[in-house]
Amino acid sequence: MKALVTGCAGFIGSHITDRLLADGYEVTGIDCFTDYYARSIKVSNISDARKNPRFTFIEKDILEMASFPDVDYIFHEAAQAGVRASWGSSFSIYTRNNIEATQRLLEWFKDKSLTKFVYASSSSVYGDAPLPMREDMKPQPVSPYGVSKLAAEHLCYLYWKNYGVPTVSLRYFTVYGPRQRPDMAINKFVKAITHGDALTLYGDGMQTRDFTFVADVIEANLLAAQNGSSGDVYNIGGGSRITVNDLIREMEQQCQKVAKIVPSSEQKGDTRDTLADNRKARESLGWLPKITVHEGIEQYVRWVRKG
Repeated sequence: MKALVTGCAGFIGSHITDRLLADGYEVTGIDCFTDYYARSIKVSNISDARKNPRFTFIEKDILEMASFPDVDYIFHEAAQAGVRASWGSSFSIYTRNNIEATQRLLEWFKDKSLTKFVYASSSSVYGDAPLPMREDMKPQPVSPYGVSKLAAEHLCYLYWKNYGVPTVSLRYFTVYGPRQRPDMAINKFVKAITHGDALTLYGDGMQTRDFTFVADVIEANLLAAQNGSSGDVYNIGGGSRITVNDLIREMEQQCQKVAKIVPSSEQKGDTRDTLADNRKARESLGWLPKITVHEGIEQYVRWVRKG
């Protein structure tokens, strides 16, 4: 089988690429190495994949590509990440990379034969919704980033409705694990604690998140490609929530060091609490998260220390 992975050098995209190659797929990866974080990190993420003869890498912007390869599956991970960076003049980057790029792919493949188009959405589309968050709730994002991810979700639906593109949207809940982006909280916190540096705590630390280990997210993508209902959306969350304060205590135990915490004000666009209702993914995809926060942080700390 042939698969296209956009954003293949990113955090989640590189893990999907490695999994597909391990499962015997021929994989084409696209990445334009945006400057959101260091190119060297992304190059390292796909270093093993590029040694595989079944992997073809294209370094290009999706919106600048004249054509795309014929494939059976698409895993659309390419996006401009970051809630806090999405305000003001930066929003044009989000509309370009998250909305226009998604439309470009959908438009190209609307007349092609695809088995599944799996789109990486986000729990940010919910905003401050009641818990647990369910797919049938009205999305009300509280950040420009969330707006851009929801807009691309709508594009996936309308291309399925009008052209039959077999899209499935996965709403990720705070994914973490090896290769995590440098701007993400767990990455920053673990490195600060490990090196004895100060970490910035936004708000009172009582905000909660449903953290999801990256291996569970990769499994959800593969199951969505096989079992997902076209035109539909699924929550992909760890299934339990933890306060930021308790998360820091967990990291302190794993690192065997005390965190140096610098308090700061809450940030605009940050959702107060998240918790996924995973029933739909469990019943339709056959997916359940397997890695607890305790196990995931343990694995992540071990990975940081190795490298």
